[in-house]
Amino acid sequence: MTRAETKERNRRALLDAAFQVVSRDGHRAKLDEIAERADLTTGAIYSLFGSKNGLVVALVADYLRPYYEEIEQAVPAGLDLLEAVDAFARHYRRSCDAPDARSGLALQITLLDMALHDPDLGARLAESIRSQENHLIARFTGRSHNGSVVTSDQAQRLTTALRALFVGLSQGVTLGLAHGADEQYFADTARALASDMSLIDHDADAS
Repeated sequence: MTRAETKERNRRALLDAAFQVVSRDGHRAKLDEIAERADLTTGAIYSLFGSKNGLVVALVADYLRPYYEEIEQAVPAGLDLLEAVDAFARHYRRSCDAPDARSGLALQITLLDMALHDPDLGARLAESIRSQENHLIARFTGRSHNGSVVTSDQAQRLTTALRALFVGLSQGVTLGLAHGADEQYFADTARALASDMSLIDHDADAS
Protein backbone atom coordinates (compact mmCIF):
# COMPACT_ATOMS: atom_id res chain seq x y z
CA MET A 1 0.00 0.00 0.00
CA THR A 2 1.35 3.42 -0.97
CA ARG A 3 1.71 6.28 1.51
CA ALA A 4 -1.28 8.03 -0.06
CA GLU A 5 -3.40 4.88 0.20
CA THR A 6 -2.39 4.39 3.83
CA LYS A 7 -3.24 8.01 4.61
CA GLU A 8 -6.68 7.67 3.02
CA ARG A 9 -7.33 4.38 4.83
CA ASN A 10 -6.44 5.98 8.16
CA ARG A 11 -8.55 9.03 7.37
CA ARG A 12 -11.53 6.83 6.55
CA ALA A 13 -11.10 4.76 9.70
CA LEU A 14 -10.97 7.86 11.89
CA LEU A 15 -14.05 9.41 10.26
CA ASP A 16 -16.03 6.19 10.73
CA ALA A 17 -14.93 5.94 14.36
CA ALA A 18 -15.68 9.62 14.97
CA PHE A 19 -19.20 9.22 13.61
CA GLN A 20 -19.93 6.55 16.22
CA VAL A 21 -18.32 8.32 19.17
CA VAL A 22 -19.40 11.88 18.37
CA SER A 23 -23.01 10.82 17.68
CA ARG A 24 -23.09 9.24 21.13
CA ASP A 25 -21.04 11.61 23.26
CA GLY A 26 -21.11 15.00 21.52
CA HIS A 27 -18.69 17.55 22.97
CA ARG A 28 -17.63 14.93 25.54
CA ALA A 29 -16.25 12.66 22.79
CA LYS A 30 -12.69 11.65 23.58
CA LEU A 31 -9.96 11.47 20.98
CA ASP A 32 -8.46 8.44 22.75
CA GLU A 33 -11.59 6.37 22.11
CA ILE A 34 -11.91 7.54 18.50
CA ALA A 35 -8.29 6.61 17.83
CA GLU A 36 -8.67 3.25 19.58
CA ARG A 37 -11.76 2.37 17.53
CA ALA A 38 -9.81 3.19 14.37
CA ASP A 39 -6.83 1.13 15.60
CA LEU A 40 -4.65 4.25 15.42
CA THR A 41 -3.13 6.78 17.80
CA THR A 42 -4.28 10.28 18.69
CA GLY A 43 -1.20 11.49 16.85
CA ALA A 44 -2.82 10.31 13.62
CA ILE A 45 -5.83 12.54 14.35
CA TYR A 46 -3.63 15.61 14.79
CA SER A 47 -1.57 14.70 11.74
CA LEU A 48 -4.59 14.26 9.45
CA PHE A 49 -7.07 16.80 10.87
CA GLY A 50 -5.06 19.20 13.03
CA SER A 51 -7.39 19.07 16.02
CA LYS A 52 -10.58 17.60 17.43
CA ASN A 53 -12.55 20.42 15.82
CA GLY A 54 -10.84 19.74 12.51
CA LEU A 55 -11.94 16.12 12.75
CA VAL A 56 -15.54 17.12 13.50
CA VAL A 57 -15.66 19.57 10.57
CA ALA A 58 -14.27 16.87 8.26
CA LEU A 59 -16.89 14.46 9.63
CA VAL A 60 -19.71 16.84 8.70
CA ALA A 61 -18.35 17.38 5.20
CA ASP A 62 -17.93 13.62 4.76
CA TYR A 63 -21.49 13.00 5.99
CA LEU A 64 -23.07 15.64 3.74
CA ARG A 65 -21.10 14.99 0.55
CA PRO A 66 -23.00 11.90 -0.65
CA TYR A 67 -26.28 13.54 0.38
CA TYR A 68 -25.71 16.46 -1.98
CA GLU A 69 -24.41 14.17 -4.71
CA GLU A 70 -27.69 12.23 -4.51
CA ILE A 71 -29.64 15.49 -4.81
CA GLU A 72 -27.91 16.27 -8.10
CA GLN A 73 -29.24 12.96 -9.45
CA ALA A 74 -32.70 13.37 -7.90
CA VAL A 75 -33.20 16.88 -9.34
CA PRO A 76 -32.33 16.66 -13.03
CA ALA A 77 -31.81 19.57 -15.38
CA GLY A 78 -34.74 20.59 -17.57
CA LEU A 79 -37.33 20.92 -14.80
CA ASP A 80 -38.82 24.29 -13.94
CA LEU A 81 -38.45 25.59 -10.39
CA LEU A 82 -41.59 24.03 -8.92
CA GLU A 83 -40.85 20.68 -10.55
CA ALA A 84 -37.31 20.80 -9.18
CA VAL A 85 -38.54 21.69 -5.70
CA ASP A 86 -41.07 18.86 -5.90
CA ALA A 87 -38.37 16.35 -6.84
CA PHE A 88 -36.10 17.61 -4.06
CA ALA A 89 -38.91 17.38 -1.48
CA ARG A 90 -39.72 13.79 -2.43
CA HIS A 91 -36.06 12.83 -2.28
CA TYR A 92 -35.75 14.42 1.16
CA ARG A 93 -38.80 12.54 2.43
CA ARG A 94 -37.45 9.20 1.18
CA SER A 95 -34.23 9.84 3.10
CA CYS A 96 -36.29 9.86 6.31
CA ASP A 97 -36.95 6.15 5.78
CA ALA A 98 -33.29 5.24 5.22
CA PRO A 99 -31.73 2.74 7.66
CA ASP A 100 -29.38 5.40 9.01
CA ALA A 101 -32.04 8.10 9.48
CA ARG A 102 -32.05 7.87 13.28
CA SER A 103 -28.27 7.91 13.56
CA GLY A 104 -28.21 10.88 11.22
CA LEU A 105 -30.67 12.73 13.44
CA ALA A 106 -28.57 11.87 16.48
CA LEU A 107 -25.55 13.38 14.76
CA GLN A 108 -27.47 16.57 13.87
CA ILE A 109 -28.57 17.08 17.47
CA THR A 110 -25.13 16.31 18.80
CA LEU A 111 -23.44 18.75 16.42
CA LEU A 112 -25.83 21.50 17.47
CA ASP A 113 -24.94 20.84 21.09
CA MET A 114 -21.23 20.92 20.26
CA ALA A 115 -21.58 24.17 18.33
CA LEU A 116 -23.32 25.78 21.31
CA HIS A 117 -20.48 24.72 23.61
CA ASP A 118 -17.73 25.84 21.21
CA PRO A 119 -18.39 29.01 19.16
CA ASP A 120 -15.25 28.46 17.07
CA LEU A 121 -16.45 24.99 16.10
CA GLY A 122 -19.93 26.39 15.42
CA ALA A 123 -18.52 28.94 13.00
CA ARG A 124 -16.44 26.30 11.21
CA LEU A 125 -19.41 23.94 10.95
CA ALA A 126 -21.61 26.71 9.54
CA GLU A 127 -18.98 27.51 6.90
CA SER A 128 -18.70 23.84 5.95
CA ILE A 129 -22.48 23.43 5.63
CA ARG A 130 -22.80 26.61 3.56
CA SER A 131 -20.16 25.36 1.14
CA GLN A 132 -22.08 22.11 0.69
CA GLU A 133 -25.38 23.96 0.21
CA ASN A 134 -23.89 25.79 -2.74
CA HIS A 135 -24.52 22.58 -4.69
CA LEU A 136 -28.24 22.87 -4.01
CA ILE A 137 -28.28 26.59 -4.81
CA ALA A 138 -26.71 25.74 -8.15
CA ARG A 139 -29.47 23.17 -8.82
CA PHE A 140 -32.17 25.84 -8.49
CA THR A 141 -30.38 28.74 -10.18
CA GLY A 142 -31.40 29.36 -13.79
CA ARG A 143 -34.65 27.42 -13.67
CA SER A 144 -37.79 29.00 -15.07
CA HIS A 145 -40.60 30.22 -12.83
CA ASN A 146 -43.63 32.30 -13.83
CA GLY A 147 -42.00 33.54 -17.00
CA SER A 148 -38.69 34.52 -15.41
CA VAL A 149 -35.42 32.83 -14.50
CA VAL A 150 -34.40 32.15 -10.91
CA THR A 151 -31.29 34.09 -9.92
CA SER A 152 -28.51 32.79 -7.70
CA ASP A 153 -29.61 35.12 -4.91
CA GLN A 154 -33.20 33.89 -5.13
CA ALA A 155 -32.00 30.28 -5.15
CA GLN A 156 -29.92 30.95 -2.03
CA ARG A 157 -32.90 32.39 -0.15
CA LEU A 158 -35.11 29.53 -1.27
CA THR A 159 -32.52 26.99 -0.14
CA THR A 160 -32.42 28.57 3.32
CA ALA A 161 -36.20 28.38 3.61
CA LEU A 162 -36.41 24.80 2.35
CA ARG A 163 -33.67 23.68 4.74
CA ALA A 164 -35.58 25.08 7.70
CA LEU A 165 -38.80 23.44 6.51
CA PHE A 166 -37.32 20.02 5.85
CA VAL A 167 -35.12 19.83 8.93
CA GLY A 168 -38.18 20.35 11.09
CA LEU A 169 -40.38 17.95 9.13
CA SER A 170 -37.74 15.23 8.89
CA GLN A 171 -37.08 15.36 12.62
CA GLY A 172 -40.81 14.93 13.20
CA VAL A 173 -40.97 11.97 10.82
CA THR A 174 -37.96 10.24 12.37
CA LEU A 175 -39.33 10.73 15.89
CA GLY A 176 -42.83 9.64 14.89
CA LEU A 177 -44.35 13.07 15.50
CA ALA A 178 -45.23 14.13 11.94
CA HIS A 179 -48.18 11.87 11.20
CA GLY A 180 -49.33 11.98 7.59
CA ALA A 181 -46.19 13.73 6.40
CA ASP A 182 -45.66 11.51 3.36
CA GLU A 183 -43.94 12.35 0.06
CA GLN A 184 -46.96 14.24 -1.22
CA TYR A 185 -47.11 16.35 1.94
CA PHE A 186 -43.42 17.24 1.65
CA ALA A 187 -43.90 18.12 -2.03
CA ASP A 188 -47.04 20.19 -1.42
CA THR A 189 -45.48 22.25 1.39
CA ALA A 190 -42.29 22.84 -0.61
CA ARG A 191 -44.24 23.91 -3.70
CA ALA A 192 -46.33 26.28 -1.60
CA LEU A 193 -43.17 27.84 -0.21
CA ALA A 194 -41.53 28.23 -3.62
CA SER A 195 -44.65 29.44 -5.42
CA ASP A 196 -44.56 32.91 -3.87
CA MET A 197 -41.34 34.39 -5.20
CA SER A 198 -41.73 37.38 -2.84
CA LEU A 199 -40.50 35.05 -0.10
CA ILE A 200 -37.16 34.69 -1.83
CA ASP A 201 -36.79 37.96 -3.72
CA HIS A 202 -34.88 40.92 -2.23
CA ASP A 203 -36.62 43.36 -4.57
CA ALA A 204 -40.05 42.22 -3.41
CA ASP A 205 -38.97 42.56 0.24
CA ALA A 206 -37.86 46.14 -0.37
CA SER A 207 -41.00 47.23 -2.20
